[in-house]
Amino acid sequence: MIQLTATPLSALIDEPVYIRATGLTPFQEVTFQATLKDEMGVLFYSEAHYMANEVGEVDLEHDSALGGDYVGVHPMGLFWSLKPTKILTRLLKRDVMNSPFQVQLKLYDLLSLKDNSPKSPKASLTLERWYVAPGVTRIQVREGRIRGVLFLPPGEGRFPGVIDMFGGIGGLFEFRASLLASRGFVSLALAYCGYEDLPSLPEKIDLEYFEEAANYLLRHPKVLGQGIGVVSICRGAQIGLSMAIHLKQVVATVLINGPNFVFDTPVVYRDQVYPPRPYEMGLQSITALGLIELYGIFEGTRVATSLYFLPVEKAQGHFLFIVGEDDKSINSKEYAKKVIEQLRRNRKNNWTLLSYPGAGHLIEPPYAPLCCGCYLPGYHRPFHWGGEVIPHAAAQEHSWQEIQKFLRKHLIPVVTSQL
Repeated sequence: MIQLTATPLSALIDEPVYIRATGLTPFQEVTFQATLKDEMGVLFYSEAHYMANEVGEVDLEHDSALGGDYVGVHPMGLFWSLKPTKILTRLLKRDVMNSPFQVQLKLYDLLSLKDNSPKSPKASLTLERWYVAPGVTRIQVREGRIRGVLFLPPGEGRFPGVIDMFGGIGGLFEFRASLLASRGFVSLALAYCGYEDLPSLPEKIDLEYFEEAANYLLRHPKVLGQGIGVVSICRGAQIGLSMAIHLKQVVATVLINGPNFVFDTPVVYRDQVYPPRPYEMGLQSITALGLIELYGIFEGTRVATSLYFLPVEKAQGHFLFIVGEDDKSINSKEYAKKVIEQLRRNRKNNWTLLSYPGAGHLIEPPYAPLCCGCYLPGYHRPFHWGGEVIPHAAAQEHSWQEIQKFLRKHLIPVVTSQL
């Protein structure tokens, strides 16, 4: 009897699943297919072809895919190779609390996929992929000017505190903060534009707003210690870098594909103003598929670009720079290089660099499918984010573990040394 098993059937989105098929004919060729519908009803799908061994089994942890959406030994390939039927769609989870993504996993005879006859799977099952662990609490935050959502891990203890921020498209994304809380961090998903009463296009980035958020987090009775971490990407990483420079509360900063300067909107902290670096939109590229690539727009300006570099040497905390070397949105590899040169010139060694060949701009938690391009609100063309499927997936898996290690190393010891 043919059986398809997946362990565990219900798990957090960042947990691996072990998939096996048994009861097959020795050396039988089969196809595994995964499908998922997002919250908007868009279908994502993937498939991979395998050959059973001499006892009629396929184990995705050890066996090599022979074709389909990937080749080789990739136990979670069916998840990170998911692609949308509606092109230029990013897989996003907005309601992290009430429902998981459901992944339909089916096993077919390979021959049945080579013709147009109706396809009947030999076996099937449904997996649940959650963004929040049991016992995590979600609290809407409207404290003074602060707008966001706070996630508290289960348990009576105190936990390291983290502010989580995304890019400048506005709104509030909760999926990374909910996962951080599931891994033992009090995490504040912080909005800073285009959400509730926050302006869609702010005239300035006021660091005092983010200082309020840091103090709010530190005052919470479940937050451990006198310092917090920041996890940030793109424009959020520009803000995260500015916070690390000016706010003593920030002791550990994760910067994913961010610049070392201000762009578009001035950053202001009390009487200090950081103007945006000039750029030339005429230097943007348009791919053959019509996707915008912005990574070159700062490269042709005839100004002393070092005048616009943020004074990272003033930061007292630690940095983790995460770079996708195939980022088509910003030249994040070059910007990280400039930051590190600046720190070295000032005899600072408070940084770690993770640079991933083949990874794109949107480096997310593990097993999320690569989004190489999508539309953003207010733009008539889609953006090209870059990335190659397999190395991007490897970067997401590795960096997620390193982010957690980095935050624990620099947040928890700060407290224990003061007790």
